[in-house]
Formats: sequence, structure tokens, C-alpha cells
Amino acid sequence: MPDEVLSDFRTHLGAERNRSEHTVRAYLGDVTALSRALALAGVRNLSDITLSDLRTWLGAMAADGSASSTIARRSAAARTFLRWAKQTGLIEQDPALRLGAPARGRHLPGVLKQSEAGHLMDLAAVAADDDDPVHIRNRAVLELLYASGMRVGELTGLDVDDVDLDDQVARVLGKGAKERTVPFGAPAAAALRAWLEHGRPRLVTGDSGPALFLGRRGRRVDQRQVRSVVHDLLSHVPEAADLGPHGLRHSAATHLLEGGADLRTVQEMLGHASLSTTQIYTHVSVDRLRAAYRQAHPRA
Repeated sequence: MPDEVLSDFRTHLGAERNRSEHTVRAYLGDVTALSRALALAGVRNLSDITLSDLRTWLGAMAADGSASSTIARRSAAARTFLRWAKQTGLIEQDPALRLGAPARGRHLPGVLKQSEAGHLMDLAAVAADDDDPVHIRNRAVLELLYASGMRVGELTGLDVDDVDLDDQVARVLGKGAKERTVPFGAPAAAALRAWLEHGRPRLVTGDSGPALFLGRRGRRVDQRQVRSVVHDLLSHVPEAADLGPHGLRHSAATHLLEGGADLRTVQEMLGHASLSTTQIYTHVSVDRLRAAYRQAHPRA
């Protein structure tokens, strides 16, 4: 695959399709892998690629034991690339129009029990009592992640003006640059107020900009730091699963449904494009209900 073609495709994904850097890297890697496989099969020109070539490529991955999610992503990358190649005149016909992929398995996400989530928040509050600004930040981070169900990338991208403490809502920029407003409760509001009044001012520097959450050096906190905070504090919650920030998102959604929230509300709060994505949390709730029934009912 010529370097200039990959460079143009990268620009298309990032600037025109507004894909994340992670997705761009993954798709470029997938297209490069496709190019190498086709070259080994003697197919060296884009215009010579056939649907059979693509199916053989995916089939070889399946035979090698690749996960269905990996094969599905590579199929999506190939379809996106070849559709773009046709649109830009690199090929006359798109051979991937009828290319399918294995359905992704719907694994039940790991979640905390409500008592475990409460214990986690209590630990963060106790740690913040030492007046270390980073510990004050950590408490606000955990409270907001669990209260809102936002993604860790959405949280680290927040600016100070994105949070309204009076109305207890945050403006979030989600996938595909789609903006949504998510609510949070009084505990998260109190933790955020403490951070803004007693934590952030002690870390802010000329490099801080408008970032809501800062690292110890005053720069915008990154996702790796947030993951480390979640894993570290969860390790002190007895019998809790070792979950990251996404586990708090799963937990928030599950607990909302268990508390009576309707599926559409949870979909809007999480920023899911499809209701079917949100429905997996109903499976988690039903699974818990079934387990409780079997444990408690005399004729289960």
C-alpha cells in the first residue's frame, strides 16, 4: 500500500470522519495487514482486490483463532477503506459492498454492587481528608465517573466551564464529537466544589488552560492517571472486581436500571447511538435478579 494512500486515508478518518486517534491507528494497522496479506497472495493493485480475496483474508484470521471482535473490526476497516477508495477514484468498483463479519459477542460487563460502589466513594472521601490536592481531585473524579456514567476520555476532556454545579449537570463531548448533557448528584457536586475551591487552585499553572482536572504538574489529567486511581482504590474494597473507569460506567448504568430508570433515559445519559448497546445492561440486571431468586426462593 503506497504511503501516500495511507496518509490520505488517515486524513480522511481524522479530519473528515472525526474518528479518535485510537480508531485511526487501529484502522491503519488493519488496512496495512490487509495489504500485506493480499501481496502474499499476489494481489498488488487496489483495483484487483475481489470480494473473494477479502473473505479469504477474514477466513484465515478465523482459522488462526482470532477473536470475532478483531475480525469484525478488520472487516469494518476494510469496508471503510475501500468505500473511501471508490469515492476518491482510486478504484472503480467497491469489492467490500457485500463483505460481512462475524457478530460480536455480547459479554456481560463487570459491575460493582451498589454497596461496593458506596464503599469506593467512602474510601475516596477519607483519602481526600488529608488535604492533598490530588486526593481531593481523585474523590471528584470517582464521584463524577460513577454519578454520570461518562467515559474516561470524556471526563479527561472536560473544561471548568463544562460543569454547572448549581444545576448539577456536565456538558460532555462524546464519540463522533456529539455533545450531550449529563446530570450528577449532590455527592459529586460537593466533591467537585471542594476540588474547584481547595484542590485545583493549588495545582494550576500556566500550562493548565481551562482543563477541569489537573495532574500534579498542573497539566490536564490523562486517562492513564484516572485508570490508576480507580484500580488503586478498588483494590481496597473487599471482594470487589478489579475494574477500571469503564467499570464505573457499567456500574452506573446497571444501578440506574435497577433503581427504575427507563432504557431510553440511560441511553441518552451514556451517549449510546443505538438502544441495542444500552440493552446489555438489562441483561446484567436480570442476571443479578436471577441469582438473587435462586439464592432466596424456596422453590427456585
